[in-house]
Amino acid sequence: MLTAMVTPFTADGAVDTEGVQRLAAYLVDEQRNDGIVVSGTTGESATTSDAEKELILRAVLEAVGDRATVVAGAGTYDTHHSAGLARAAERAGAHGLLAVTPYYNKPPQEGLYRHFSAIADATGLPVMLYDIPGRTGTKIAEETLLRLSAHPRIAAVKDATGDLFAGSRVMAATDLVFYSGDDALNLPWLSVGAAGLVSVVGHVVGADLASMIQLFQSGHVEGARSVHQRLLPIVTGIMTRTQGAIMVKAALGLLGRPAGPVRLPLVDATAEQIALLREDLVAGGVKVRD
Repeated sequence: MLTAMVTPFTADGAVDTEGVQRLAAYLVDEQRNDGIVVSGTTGESATTSDAEKELILRAVLEAVGDRATVVAGAGTYDTHHSAGLARAAERAGAHGLLAVTPYYNKPPQEGLYRHFSAIADATGLPVMLYDIPGRTGTKIAEETLLRLSAHPRIAAVKDATGDLFAGSRVMAATDLVFYSGDDALNLPWLSVGAAGLVSVVGHVVGADLASMIQLFQSGHVEGARSVHQRLLPIVTGIMTRTQGAIMVKAALGLLGRPAGPVRLPLVDATAEQIALLREDLVAGGVKVRD
């Protein structure tokens, strides 16, 4: 169970280092996260500087690095920049790297292969590939994943393609460890062999998701499905109303947890969106503040 952690900001938009540490501790100690991904999409990595990324990573490592796996986002659309972020994360003490498919420039599959190989070559850390074509415009082909699986440090895939059949084929043919990268499909991904989740709704129901994983892996499929169905309103509220980072920060605000505003071009949730989100959270069994 891993959560793709938001980056708490102060009211004036600066990184809230103390809030980062409090949120990380809450995710590990209260929401039963085995690991945390920092500076991913939900962490607003597109609008944080390299220096801020290192500050966030070091703060999380100091807070929970002795009891949780800390994975640092190091993917950009520039291979040279990505390799530099990977090396900086290794120096800071990260336990692993998340490398998203290059976005906007839509490289061919050979470019993807060389890009991910260069990131994996840059450090001694294990790498989780992040395949999310809805954001990047490019899917990692099965054949490319098969080639990348031969790299000794490319260990896992965070899959947000919605293509369980393709993922099943890759899992059957390689040792790559798959993680659901789509909260709507967490249980389906577990059913075809995924090892766990990299979740956004884990900010508010991580402990429930951890229970769902344990139930499924111990053979209690009906129990896992019951959790999955109970959490549907929460997934709906956070992941389908508008952009996920916006709504999960709003959800954390309703729980009194560190979050703060989002940075442009994202915009904070409206009063109407927050009111609907409150209903979604309550429907899923989450206790929110008055």
